[in-house]
Amino acid sequence: MFNTIGNVTTQDGQVDVFRNAAAHLRPGGLFVVDVGLPDLRRMPPGQDVVPFAMDHDAGYVGFDQYDVVTQRFTSNHVTVSPDGTGRFRRIPFRFVWPAELDLMARIAGMRPKHRWADWARSDFTAESTGHVSVWEKVSHHPHEAPPLG
Repeated sequence: MFNTIGNVTTQDGQVDVFRNAAAHLRPGGLFVVDVGLPDLRRMPPGQDVVPFAMDHDAGYVGFDQYDVVTQRFTSNHVTVSPDGTGRFRRIPFRFVWPAELDLMARIAGMRPKHRWADWARSDFTAESTGHVSVWEKVSHHPHEAPPLG
């Protein structure tokens, strides 16, 4: 499911997700994450909001508000109906960079296997807006001695 790891709003909680996944995998088992990347390059210094959707006909606007220090952000959704009544929803997230996810995987005893920009396996580049990443459970935890034999 897209952005599920971002729904876990603390770094410790995200590490626990990786540990839990690894605990349920056999060596060679795979853990996959599909996640978007924050659109921080669109923000000039001092700005913390990036709009991501606007539909005048539907009376809808969506914008993300970032805290680049804590890596937390809130996805905000505003809908105003023709009669003037409105609905405002705020959804908290924590954005995480691919390198940080790789470290979480390593802590949990997994190693990177694949990273693509999308499910079509397009190359992941600096211009990618998200990624599908795959980690493989190693046969032993990287901080333990490998099994004998």
